[in-house]
Amino acid sequence: MKIGELVKRHGVSVDTIRFYEKQQLLSPSARSDAGYRLYSEDDSQRLAFILRAKSVGFSLQQIHELLQIEDNKSQWQCSDVKDKVQQKIREISEQLRELQQFKQALQQLDNACCGGSISATECSILTALEQGSAVKPEQHNMPATTAGA
Repeated sequence: MKIGELVKRHGVSVDTIRFYEKQQLLSPSARSDAGYRLYSEDDSQRLAFILRAKSVGFSLQQIHELLQIEDNKSQWQCSDVKDKVQQKIREISEQLRELQQFKQALQQLDNACCGGSISATECSILTALEQGSAVKPEQHNMPATTAGA
């Protein structure tokens, strides 16, 4: 099959397939007399493997490692594959911890800001980011209102 058919079958772009080729994750099985890339059913299955691995968060390097195992299954053990999955789980857990810290810091910035229409020269978020200091809640001198007005 030509690249266009592979694109339609898997819902990716031609650029994606060419990118995977440059990354040495995928290569056409043959070339036509006219020089078109030709892909086999095995190539299509390999692309599906790459896309599924990507969809669960594996990086291109990790996918390359998984493909090496896939290509030589008899030389590897199931534990080798499981180790790769467990490593990815550890990476994601660390990323989640970092994201939670970012969220907490942003929440503190958000809570300290009035979000009102006063000038941004008084904004506690900008002050904290400029000075690298802890965020302090804004305390604006609002004009006093007279009773009964």
